[in-house]
Amino acid sequence: MAPIRIAIVGAGPAGIYAADILKKAAADREVSIDLFEALPAPYGLVRYGVAPDHPRIKAIINALREVLESGVVRLFGNVHFGTDITLDDFKRHYNAVIFSTGASKDAPLAIDGIDLDGSYGAADFVSWYDGHPDVPREWPLEAREIAVIGNGNVALDVARVLAKHPEDLLPTEVPDNVLDGLKASPVTDVHVFGRRGPLGVKFTPLELRELGDLNDVDMVLYDDDFGVDPDEEEQKKNKQILVISRVLGKWRERETGSASRRLHLHFWSKPDAVLGDGKVESLRIERTRPVDGGLEGTGEFREFPVQAVYRAVGYYSSPLDGVPFDEMRGVIPNEGGRVVADGEQVAGVYATGWIKRGPVGLIGATKSDAKETIEGLLADEAKWWQPEAPEEDAVTALLAERGVQFTDIGGWAKLDAHEVSLGEPHGRERIKVVPREEMIRISRDS
Repeated sequence: MAPIRIAIVGAGPAGIYAADILKKAAADREVSIDLFEALPAPYGLVRYGVAPDHPRIKAIINALREVLESGVVRLFGNVHFGTDITLDDFKRHYNAVIFSTGASKDAPLAIDGIDLDGSYGAADFVSWYDGHPDVPREWPLEAREIAVIGNGNVALDVARVLAKHPEDLLPTEVPDNVLDGLKASPVTDVHVFGRRGPLGVKFTPLELRELGDLNDVDMVLYDDDFGVDPDEEEQKKNKQILVISRVLGKWRERETGSASRRLHLHFWSKPDAVLGDGKVESLRIERTRPVDGGLEGTGEFREFPVQAVYRAVGYYSSPLDGVPFDEMRGVIPNEGGRVVADGEQVAGVYATGWIKRGPVGLIGATKSDAKETIEGLLADEAKWWQPEAPEEDAVTALLAERGVQFTDIGGWAKLDAHEVSLGEPHGRERIKVVPREEMIRISRDS
């Protein structure tokens, strides 16, 4: 049987899992898999979307590293789909392509004033504190009082990083420019607002507990947010919700007032408008209440003086050149991972991860997602492309001819070791290299 040649665009967990599952599912065939990644380093949102003080979640990198170093795949980092390599190129060199490009932009929030100076998307802030090479090195941390809109894990990550004392981040891989920025922050109060009640939140108990462990930060909750929902006892039959209820209950009993910073949790609070004359001066919310399994506004409005607003209301994917895209949902339209256009399957093109299903689910959910896509791909062999130049060297030569300074798995090993060596003298896990040019230079240095 002829060898299988597959390209995967996106070297985050979704792409790497897809490669691993494909190799195992086609163990009786000769399979060649190439991973293309726009950044010089792999791992996607695990490296650039998980807060630096989440080492347990970042430990997933160890499992992903095993796949990269197993010889299952080749990595082509610093390669941009649509410019450095195109869909037509994939058709010439591969049987099929899987897109696993994730979701890295902020979903919009349609309220008045959301574009005022001092209003930010959480995804941009996360990219900054995680040392993403394509965002500015500085962040305007000038506000004493800050609002975070959202009740998911990203909202809690943003709130925690804003409220946390910078010295408590020292053991982590946080970049030096981020530490310097956080040290200059005058923040005293961070307010987190969610539309639903305390038992309708989207974050996990683990994320919630971590807030309560912050040094010199008071957790502030408000009595009128509790006892509102008549279904609270029914909701507590869910184990996760019960844990959240207990954690919040303990915090309500704590004494506050001695810490230099405060993290406020507000529930039943729907953002109505960001107010200010050219820049953020306050956030207006409307109180909500439960009704028939949903929510409704009460007509009661409250204003909170803040000088910065971060919206953490979800992520949104970017369209890809020549690939169908659903603007409403922010995904590649597909059926079980098979990409479709106008109701018809697009031969040779597949999707997995957030670009397939939308930005929902934790990292582990990408495994079952990738399995479904790979099963569909292997069942479609009769519909695969028949490449003109399937030789592995052909792609390497193509990128070199176009002057693409791509990085590979060996280059990532060099960059990884360099970052670890930077952190060792300071007793830190690593210090991330942030500038793209420096990442490329270290990775390609022979």
